[in-house]
Amino acid sequence: MAASLGQVLALVLVAALWGGTQPLLKRASSRLQQVHERTWVRQLLQEMKTLFLNTEYLMPFFLNQCGSLLYYLTLASTDLTLAVPISNSLAIVFTLIVGKVLGEDVGGKGPNPRSRGGNRAPPARSVPAAPTPSASTAPAPSRRQQTRGWPGACQLRH
Repeated sequence: MAASLGQVLALVLVAALWGGTQPLLKRASSRLQQVHERTWVRQLLQEMKTLFLNTEYLMPFFLNQCGSLLYYLTLASTDLTLAVPISNSLAIVFTLIVGKVLGEDVGGKGPNPRSRGGNRAPPARSVPAAPTPSASTAPAPSRRQQTRGWPGACQLRH
């Protein structure tokens, strides 16, 4: 089933709404104040209040949700195997463009701040020696303490 021009344009608009708002949401959420309440219900309500009273966060969020609504409506008449790749791949492109415009470090090839010229390999990291077991009577570390600090380990929050 071939997609019409209107369907393709709707998917491009979805990608622009999704990808264009991601860097804005990231920037706005990084500037939010931390909220601490005693119960999880009060915490949730306070966080929602903080988010919904912040227009710098609310406007990109609203536009992002409009993109989701348009995506949902477009899926009713568009082949799924066409809609998903178009919208998701272009959303990444729009995210990179808007992030670059906002001054974010988007990665990619560029001057490596650690290199001093040439194509030299980065300096080798030294691996600290494993601590020697002591004869202390300290209790064994908990599972949470054992996983802390290892790359790829599940980090548990308090």
